[in-house]
Amino acid sequence: MNPHFSLSTLEKSRLDEQKNYLEFLRVPDMSAGLYVLEVGATDLQQPHSEDEIYVVLEGKAQIRVADKDYPACVGDTIFVPAKVVHYFHSILETLKVIVIFAPAEYARQGL
Repeated sequence: MNPHFSLSTLEKSRLDEQKNYLEFLRVPDMSAGLYVLEVGATDLQQPHSEDEIYVVLEGKAQIRVADKDYPACVGDTIFVPAKVVHYFHSILETLKVIVIFAPAEYARQGL
């Protein structure tokens, strides 16, 4: 497995696949992906069965976690516990985030 990931290569793959989310790493204890939302987009994600960390690479938005809003700007890191409602909104600049799930996304489905 190649341990090195280039943002430009990930972005090209994501665009080629025409997806907002591109998983680029999966091992049993975690997975990671690049998630991109354009200005004004609606984030339709549902709560996950895994804990999540978002690292904001580009953009400016808000993220709702449970019943509270937080800024999501370049350099911010946001933790979302498993099964907590969360979504990005008020996207003012294209948002690019690295998403890390622990364990790997969908590893705990049905729990």
